[in-house]
Amino acid sequence: MGNPPGSFIWYELMTTDADAAGAFYNAVVGWTFSGREPGSPVDYRMIGRSDGGMNGGVLSLTAEMQQQGARPGWFAYLHVADVDAAVAAIQADGGKVLMPKTTIEVGSFAFVTDPQGVPFYVMSPIPPADKPDATSDVFSPDEPQHVRWNELGSPDLAAAKAFYAKHFGFEFNNVMPMGPMGDYCFIDHHGQALGAIMQQQNTGQPAMWLPYFGVPSTMAAKVAIEASGGTVLSGPHEVPGEDWVVVASDPQGAVFGVVGPKGE
Repeated sequence: MGNPPGSFIWYELMTTDADAAGAFYNAVVGWTFSGREPGSPVDYRMIGRSDGGMNGGVLSLTAEMQQQGARPGWFAYLHVADVDAAVAAIQADGGKVLMPKTTIEVGSFAFVTDPQGVPFYVMSPIPPADKPDATSDVFSPDEPQHVRWNELGSPDLAAAKAFYAKHFGFEFNNVMPMGPMGDYCFIDHHGQALGAIMQQQNTGQPAMWLPYFGVPSTMAAKVAIEASGGTVLSGPHEVPGEDWVVVASDPQGAVFGVVGPKGE
């Protein structure tokens, strides 16, 4: 796949109710979730955009998964050249394996944590035979219905920066001081700003990668979140670049952000 190693190439929603989540994100972001594939032992659905592309997948959590500690949430996939090598290196640096390597038609992947316990996937994708240079477009810095920003509030900012720089080639060339909240450290990767890492502010909340979904109107998205059973956790507030953001949780408890023009 043509994306450089370390790119965000897929996003996955783990949820307890895929049908309800589909209705919610359709109202808020404009996505359409596919139906469950008949006969499949796993309820895995695709997130469709209005332009015909896909922006991730949806994994329905079974009762057994929940008994083992799985909870609703959004999880990112980071591109690696070799899953086995990436997992071994992550473990050597103090990360953990939550799910060992699995290989399917579209590639190999594993579910891991960084040394601070933040979960994410590593994946070595297999492009279609007729498109050997295919690239993932689930991340876009400026397009609605794509993930536009990836934000991590880490329990250990310095350690997180060192880890993601070493294993995924992230660079931190620009910092925005935020007073008592500490530094907001922008992630540069092959000439593109992917997001930022900051010090975790609320130690009572799990440390997670937080995706921000592009919307044409942040105010309209806020109204849709509240009208559709979600909960606004912060915002709307303006960020550099004249965009506005809202952080919210969906009705099943998965936390996400939206970003775009303020709108009406």
